[in-house]
Amino acid sequence: MKVTKVICWVVTLLFAGFMIFSSISNVTMAKEAVAFMKQLGYPAYFIPFIGVAKILGCIAILVPGYYRIKEWAYAGLFFDLIGATYSLICVFGVNSALLFMLLAIGLGAASYMLYHKVYGQPVKTL
Repeated sequence: MKVTKVICWVVTLLFAGFMIFSSISNVTMAKEAVAFMKQLGYPAYFIPFIGVAKILGCIAILVPGYYRIKEWAYAGLFFDLIGATYSLICVFGVNSALLFMLLAIGLGAASYMLYHKVYGQPVKTL
């Protein structure tokens, strides 16, 4: 069980690190981030909002306890990743850059499943 807990935290830290790293340019309204988001069709006011939301979600999944908040945070982060992937497909089509998004989604899914395995709350399946 201890090895699973360590793996859970490593995967969760990698996932949170990816999400925080991707949100910094949004929060600071970096020129590249603004240009990219406008290319995807998003308004300028949405950019810092989504960046702050990602940071808050990462804080929620890293703080021990608060199980209900963690569930909402994981959901929000997945909505962000799935929405970003859909936006990329709509604007640029299917290409090799989507593999990077699939890596992030995979890290998030692994983090979520390991979190439930370690803390005894089974993942409900259909």
